[in-house]
Amino acid sequence: MCSLHFNICKVKGVKLHNKHCYDHVPKPVVTGREGKVTLLWNQHVRTDRTIPNNKAHTIICDNEKGKRMLTYVAISGDRNVITKEAKKILKYKYLITEIQRTWNVKAKVIPVIIGATGTILKSLTQYLSNIP
Repeated sequence: MCSLHFNICKVKGVKLHNKHCYDHVPKPVVTGREGKVTLLWNQHVRTDRTIPNNKAHTIICDNEKGKRMLTYVAISGDRNVITKEAKKILKYKYLITEIQRTWNVKAKVIPVIIGATGTILKSLTQYLSNIP
């Protein structure tokens, strides 16, 4: 998960103190590109209603375009990769609708599901291409 945060920070123009992803220690809130992009690491999302699953691994806040992307990383057995992806999307559906309603922005879930032996879904490249 730290390497994913490191790579997102690099792409989004956040100033990094380490050259390598294995030395990277994510901060809870990081801002890049002159305040246009904010990354939230392992933060609870405050909403008006009580939602059981309101904590994302990484939230990418694109303040310029008014978008929020929530990333969730999971490692499962190879046979469970497809079902794990569907569960993650359904699990955080209520949080996405609440973010869209409360913050008046567009939101999307990006599940990063990897099998125990390195199995990935075909849809993973589609999900990762949504991160500009």
